[in-house]
Amino acid sequence: MELEKFKKLEDKIKVIVSEKVSLKKQIQILEETLKNKEAELEGVKGKIKALDEERNSVRARVDSLLDLIADVDSVK
Repeated sequence: MELEKFKKLEDKIKVIVSEKVSLKKQIQILEETLKNKEAELEGVKGKIKALDEERNSVRARVDSLLDLIADVDSVK
């Protein structure tokens, strides 16, 4: 009778250890995925910054051209 209880306890401990190992592997996978997503996010932020700078440059050039057109219209 005591051996049966000991066997059940041993089986439960084995299940718990197995689950712990599985959870550790899942955590490692999730941490790696998180690192990859953070790197991807930084790349996207860089692209957004470059696009904002380009947009501002284009806006400044368009404003300059509009000023030239306004000057031409005022000369007439």
